[in-house]
Amino acid sequence: MRLRDVIGLSDNQQRLATSAMQYALFGMITVGFYEGSMGIMVNAGVGFAVTYIPAILERDYDIPMDPALVLWITTAVFLHAFGTLGLPNDVLSPYRSIWWWDHLTHTLSASIVAAVAYTAVRALDGHTDAVELPSEFVFLFILLFTIAFGVFWEVIEFVLGVLAAATGSAGVLTQYGLDDTMMDLLFNTLGGVVVGLWGTAYLSDVAGALSEKFDARRRR
Repeated sequence: MRLRDVIGLSDNQQRLATSAMQYALFGMITVGFYEGSMGIMVNAGVGFAVTYIPAILERDYDIPMDPALVLWITTAVFLHAFGTLGLPNDVLSPYRSIWWWDHLTHTLSASIVAAVAYTAVRALDGHTDAVELPSEFVFLFILLFTIAFGVFWEVIEFVLGVLAAATGSAGVLTQYGLDDTMMDLLFNTLGGVVVGLWGTAYLSDVAGALSEKFDARRRR
């Protein structure tokens, strides 16, 4: 079942929602520049750049991008960037004031990582008859890949935190201790499970197109 079937959004409405979040991300970059916050500028800037990757893949490489898939990616980076932004009236950022915000963004971000793993392994599976990957193996691969990437991300957060403390600068990414790290990894795993179970609806076309690209390159 696709997102449009669950919440009733048409393709055009999904594209409008994606565009609105792109404009909002650009606005966050401006706010970060105005406030002199490197963290806001980097998180919003990277997120803004990521939202254009699907359009580049579709335009330059003929990889089909379902509007719901693009909305999924944009929502993940938008919510992460918004979580670093201080709210009006000196309210703390959502990451600091809303207890479940970090869990939500980690689940969504991990689901994007899992989607990349799913697409790659399914494209490889369809590319050659020499490789036949059972669904159980694909699920386990997605899960392990997502967990490994999550661990790598936590290491990056730790290193950036140490560097920020050593230089006296504001951190781009923030780590709140061992309990926070363990919860992050738990919700990363949840994101991998979601994609492993229900990713087919959004990613089969992308995996098929990649497999065709592999076939075309092999025939050259």
